[in-house]
Amino acid sequence: MTSDDTAPIARSLETLAELSSDQADAVLGLLAAAARADGQQAVSEQGRLQLRGGAREGVSHLLLHVDGALVGYAQLEDTDPVEAPAAELVVHPAHRGHGHGRALGTALLAASGKRLRVWAHGGHSAARHLSQVLGLTLFRELRQMRRPLTGFELPEPVLPEGVTVRAFVPGEDDAAWLAVNAEAFAHHPEQGSLTQRDLDARKGEPWFDPRGFFLAEREGRLIGFHWTKVHAEERLGEVYVLGVRPGAQGGGLGKALTLIGLRHLAAQGLPTAMLYVDADNKAAVSVYERLGFTTYDTDLMYRTET
Repeated sequence: MTSDDTAPIARSLETLAELSSDQADAVLGLLAAAARADGQQAVSEQGRLQLRGGAREGVSHLLLHVDGALVGYAQLEDTDPVEAPAAELVVHPAHRGHGHGRALGTALLAASGKRLRVWAHGGHSAARHLSQVLGLTLFRELRQMRRPLTGFELPEPVLPEGVTVRAFVPGEDDAAWLAVNAEAFAHHPEQGSLTQRDLDARKGEPWFDPRGFFLAEREGRLIGFHWTKVHAEERLGEVYVLGVRPGAQGGGLGKALTLIGLRHLAAQGLPTAMLYVDADNKAAVSVYERLGFTTYDTDLMYRTET
């Protein structure tokens, strides 16, 4: 989420269920310009994947134009049966300071029936100011943690008895993985609600490599996984998703899977590893800190009062 001050400027705002190829390209260009200025993406990976591929239930796109030029974008996702709709928004760096962020935020409030959650990636001061203007309060803190992969020896993973680990096989393991992911992240709807379409979208990305997608099994049943990701341009490895099926937790499987993934990333010559974790997940934060991770950046989520 990025913000600006207000000024009376004529704008046009349209809300769409899906974007054309040209519209998606324009939004991606806007996001790239904002990322260069801000040092990070204003819209999450899931949000960027949802720019293409046609309409998705519960997802809408808000395009803000001034004199025919796209200067702002917001995405609203209303798929959680309990929580308020979630949004992300961005204003082109060259067009900030003219009230466009507030216009997008106001439109999001109207579209959501004033039940809204908004991400501010990086927690910049302008985003905090916009949240106050819109009457939103801080709700969630997501930490990005990092640790070096060079100069430090990673311990040998110790798997629980009877557990084996192998690589994901696209097309064969999809359904089993989706089921375990849903169980492991039942408390985390953003991750736990992933569908075959979402998985296929990620499998189609240039970074996807099944050799870095590890599955843990016991007696042929999938009980955990560690999906790693490589950000090639940044030479950065990521603990992309790590989950353990309920009932298989507490035996050290999560730590072993983490180490397997980190050793895989280190073997590729990557100097640094990163991951995201909710700040209030004290147990997970403690595990990652013991593995040498420290907080690098923070994403904040704001919401309307409920």
